Amino acid sequence: MNFSFPEIGEDALRNIASLFVYDAEAPLLFSSGVFWILFLIFLPIYSLLKKRKLQMSLFVVAFSLYFYYKSSGLFFLMLMGTSMVDWLVSRWIAATRGRGARLAMMWFSIALSLSILGYFKYANFFLWNWNAMVEGNFQPLDIVLPVGISFYTFQSISYVVDVYKGKLAPTRTWLDYIFFLSFFPALVAGPIVRADYFLPQLEKNEPPTSADIWGGLWLVMVGVIKKALIADYIAQYNDLIFNQPELYTGVQTLMGVLGYTMQIYCDFSGYSDMAIGIALIMGFRLGINFDSPYQSRNLTEFWRRWHISLSSWLRDYLYIPLGGNRKGTFRTYLNNFLTMLIGGLWHGAAWKFVFWGAMHGVGLAVHKACKPVLKKIPDNWLVVFISWALTFVYVSLLWVFFRAADFSQSVLIIRNIFVDFRWDQIHQFFEARMVWCIMMAALIVMHFIPQRYADKAQLIFIRSPWIVRLLTFLIVVQLVIEFMTAEVSPFIYFQF
Repeated sequence: MNFSFPEIGEDALRNIASLFVYDAEAPLLFSSGVFWILFLIFLPIYSLLKKRKLQMSLFVVAFSLYFYYKSSGLFFLMLMGTSMVDWLVSRWIAATRGRGARLAMMWFSIALSLSILGYFKYANFFLWNWNAMVEGNFQPLDIVLPVGISFYTFQSISYVVDVYKGKLAPTRTWLDYIFFLSFFPALVAGPIVRADYFLPQLEKNEPPTSADIWGGLWLVMVGVIKKALIADYIAQYNDLIFNQPELYTGVQTLMGVLGYTMQIYCDFSGYSDMAIGIALIMGFRLGINFDSPYQSRNLTEFWRRWHISLSSWLRDYLYIPLGGNRKGTFRTYLNNFLTMLIGGLWHGAAWKFVFWGAMHGVGLAVHKACKPVLKKIPDNWLVVFISWALTFVYVSLLWVFFRAADFSQSVLIIRNIFVDFRWDQIHQFFEARMVWCIMMAALIVMHFIPQRYADKAQLIFIRSPWIVRLLTFLIVVQLVIEFMTAEVSPFIYFQF
């Protein structure tokens, strides 16, 4: 066999060159092999620079901006520009005594951040609705949504608001601020990190402990299993149902809905686990973002467990400023509704997201209104089961509007379940989709394991001999290779 060394060299050079060129069809993802090769190169250099804060910060910011460039192209320049404006405004706010001037500067920063987000995310949505009302001939604007803009916009708003309120002193340098805003583990899909939680860690700059490193690796492996092994696999069937719902029976549709309910959890919590794990390996804590949300027995509990960084942000920077529960029963319900309505719109520029948020708002209001009655009902196993079942069904049906192409398809999917459901087809479905069903069953069992057992498993891994940790890692890699799809699928929340 003859080898052409010049051709091999040219291919290698092309592959290396591609690492420095943005490709919209191949963004840099945590679940891709390319990212982990780059991270393995990044990590030892980071470790060498860790004790020298300035050099470490410059290196991490450079890598974060490179990561964002590979995820969203030249929009990394916009991130740099807006971060500079936010940092300067925060310095001005801290140096200004007059309340009116400080308030004006805070609102200037918020308006600027929301204007940029509004243009990229909602311009076509509002123009389309305006033209529908006036019966115009609307042509969508050629706008590309920067990856992660919703996440870092909320981080920048909370930073400026906290500086205005005196809860946080502005960073001494722009480098520290852009380190926080562009920190690559959380940049493109959260968690939404609070400056008052993250910046003190940067200031201390403590090296990661052995428990941090191995605990972080454990979280990364859990996240990879959730995303690359489970979510991407079950998504193949779910996509069939949601892309052409008219072709499937009620049983098949129900399975697709249940599949997407678990898929979006695995996909997003898997990303969060990887982000939190990578940050922990680097010596930073991002906080928990998911806490077994499908164990919830009511919607209030669900939103304390689901996307915790977003729900707590909406509570602190929207619900409470609107008045929270301090202005009477009606205002409490209204504030809940408005908060969830805006939360739905945050997820996407479409009426289906508005409806999804609104219905969660209605559900929260109904739960609060029923609390006096619910407190009188005995808290036995039957009540617990019924409460859980009602919550799970409600959340799952609303995910249909979140995933389906439009409102009409959402209605069709739900109608299929209730009109064309035949119990005798369940056995046929299991025979045809055995691996899918086994994965779903395993996932449901794992989701309902008490958190203390998951924490214990992590601790056992941390304390295990290196050979056990290595074998565990190799088993995870082999499982992912065995079940992974042909292409690395983007995370669902990249589009938000």
